Amino acid sequence: MYHDLRTAVRNGFGQARAELEELVRIPSVSAPGFDPRQVRRSAERIGELLEASGFSDVRLLEIDGAHPAIYGEIPAPEGAPTVLLYAHHDVQPPGPEEDWETTPFDPIERNGRLLGRGSADDKGGVVMHLAAVRAFEGDLPVGVKVFMEGEEEIGSANLGAFLDEHQDLLAADIIVIGDAGNWAVGHPALTTSLRGLADCIIEVRTLESPVHSGMFGGPIPDAITVLARVVASLHDERGNVAVEGLIRAAAGGVDLSEAELRSQAGTVESLQLVGDDSLADRLWYRPAISVLAIDAPPISEAINQLVPTARAKVSMRIAPGQDPQAALAALTAHLEKNVPWGAEITVIPGALGEACLLDASDHASQVFKEAFRIAYGADTVEMGVGGSIPFVAAFEEAFPDASIVLTGVMDPTSQIHAPNESLSLIDLERGILGESIALRMLAESG
Repeated sequence: MYHDLRTAVRNGFGQARAELEELVRIPSVSAPGFDPRQVRRSAERIGELLEASGFSDVRLLEIDGAHPAIYGEIPAPEGAPTVLLYAHHDVQPPGPEEDWETTPFDPIERNGRLLGRGSADDKGGVVMHLAAVRAFEGDLPVGVKVFMEGEEEIGSANLGAFLDEHQDLLAADIIVIGDAGNWAVGHPALTTSLRGLADCIIEVRTLESPVHSGMFGGPIPDAITVLARVVASLHDERGNVAVEGLIRAAAGGVDLSEAELRSQAGTVESLQLVGDDSLADRLWYRPAISVLAIDAPPISEAINQLVPTARAKVSMRIAPGQDPQAALAALTAHLEKNVPWGAEITVIPGALGEACLLDASDHASQVFKEAFRIAYGADTVEMGVGGSIPFVAAFEEAFPDASIVLTGVMDPTSQIHAPNESLSLIDLERGILGESIALRMLAESG
């Protein structure tokens, strides 16, 4: 079945892999403090690849103060639907180079996986879209538009402006977002739920300035101890989030084992998992709070003094159906209520991101589920993701009548945002084939 597409994808995979390696070599980190010219260089190179793949009207989409996005299109045959393919070409900072098996932007293959920053998140998605279109060798049965964003890794702050300014240009019947992943290597998935985000910085103060710890320690608490008690109040004794007023969404239909979770996360052997309910519920449908960083004197600078102030960055993932602003208000109220001993506390609001639920019962989602089943030889799972992709809600708002399919070729062992990020090359080939089959099935079904 679909032998012509299988042959085309197989024959073209060497080119797809070479393009992925080339894109990984461009250090397109969008975060402040990194060279923005590299993000532009990445956009320009993808534009060249689009033109070489038969796209027309290829251009950089520009907004003042934003990294460029790339657009291209292949018009639809009469009566055929138009599909918008999304991916992003910016990447996370690499982190310490000594933690990598290779230099971060020098891709290498290890055990069937391509290592390199951005290989999975999300230049693999860029290449998946390109190669799936090329599989038709110029005879594409549907219309395709491509939108490759350059700011996803810094929160897609300007995506709303891009969508507002280019709404007619980007309009489509179906939107395929290639920035998610599979249940496991060889097991395809559609992502149907995403948690949202609300974060803040906490600052506690006990003194106007440092004082001698021997002369005043005892009756006067230091700020680090106060901060420790504040953040400890965020969870109950079983590790469940203790903030009142947060939504717990309805449970999903699939779960993973404790062994799978421990392997994917790399936990120490003695660590006990926290919280109640199934693991899938805790990962996808329940709020979660993490302390990401603490500002306090490092041990190397410690002296015998009571520290007057300490700060922490707190990140809260929120369940589908939860309003981010309401969640932040509930978190702020909890922190202010639980600061001990009359210490001062200041809560500085941070980022907000919408959670979302996608309806996988629509025609487009069912087509992609079947196409990936054929390509992978395994049933396609509907799964949630504990992380946040706020731009999905932006697409829902901008194009309320379009079907949205959230998929991709990364997997739980891809170590996105971490050292040694990698992508399964065989799953990249399967993903290309699955998307190409889906495009044909969409044309055949109208």
